[in-house]
Amino acid sequence: MKRDYYEILSVARDASIPDIKSAYRREALKHHPDRNPGDKDSEKRFKEAAEAYEVLSDPEKRKIYDRYGHQGLTGARAPQGYSSVEDILSAFGDVFGGGSLFGEFFGFSGGSGGGPRRGSSLRCEVRLSFAEMAKGATKTLSLRRPETCETCHGTGARPGTSSRTCSYCHGRGVIQQRQGFFALQTACPRCEGEGTVLDTPCADCGGAGRVPRSRDIEVKIPAGIEDGMQIRLSGEGEAGERGATPGDLYCEVRVGRHPLFSRDGNDLLCEVPITFAQASLGAEIDIPGIDGRERLSVPRGTQSGSVLRLLGKGLPDVRGRTTGDLLARVVVETPKRLSKRQEELLREFAETEESSVSPGRKGFFEKLKELFGTND
Repeated sequence: MKRDYYEILSVARDASIPDIKSAYRREALKHHPDRNPGDKDSEKRFKEAAEAYEVLSDPEKRKIYDRYGHQGLTGARAPQGYSSVEDILSAFGDVFGGGSLFGEFFGFSGGSGGGPRRGSSLRCEVRLSFAEMAKGATKTLSLRRPETCETCHGTGARPGTSSRTCSYCHGRGVIQQRQGFFALQTACPRCEGEGTVLDTPCADCGGAGRVPRSRDIEVKIPAGIEDGMQIRLSGEGEAGERGATPGDLYCEVRVGRHPLFSRDGNDLLCEVPITFAQASLGAEIDIPGIDGRERLSVPRGTQSGSVLRLLGKGLPDVRGRTTGDLLARVVVETPKRLSKRQEELLREFAETEESSVSPGRKGFFEKLKELFGTND
């Protein structure tokens, strides 16, 4: 069972956003893996705190969580998974002043010091039609991003030369400063946290080890994906500094509306008009489906507003587990114009209704008599 988010951050259920942010900073620093090396429980709590903060700092997600708990946070509202410390800092770096707080305490690569920095993660938006969502699609994204310099292969040094170890920090990239009881690590001011110094930088990248390039990337969108979901392409973000690990690319999927269908999870919903005769006598009718026409059996005596279900004719689950259903809400249409013969038949039918009052109408009139106390 998942722990309660308020319990994870040790805050009250009516806590303000500043209180939640402060609590998250406290928990993140307490359980940071660099402060607790090899402690799997601390690593787990570090990721739990990030997930709790993601939900409780978002007014919409928090409202849903307060009402429905963890079960309400599904689909597009589901918390983002965090596989590494870098992912968490990329998402919530602003909480720590752009990562500097982590750098001061731990020499973390997302902040100051600790060697070449991992590449930044990128975000983009992918738009799908409803039909593409139902079937799945492959989209081509055009990006311009920093990539590893092909001349120096990311080292930043001119070919034939190399960097040298920084004499000020002795290659550590950080220096330690004691302030009272605490010993803080900050980036080396001479090498700017790299641990090495370039005397002859590469002419093409200026020593950065990266150059901006345009690139086309294909992203496969699974069938049944919900509007607002994210797809993570590992390693497709910005190249890291001087050969460090590249960042990731997060693609937020936006799905267009359909003129006939709406969705509820993996179920498809549509409204189907039928005639009075079809509702009364029953009928076999064609209705639209994601794979073309579908045959729907309308039982005798179907009431307007009834929902008829076609099993397995909805949307595929994005994880490939199940398939939803197609729900057809039938609406009995009243004809606006009648031929003379149709009107005669309806009048004959109306004359017989008093002798065969339906259970629904009978119950209505009985309640009406009770309400007004009439014996008529």
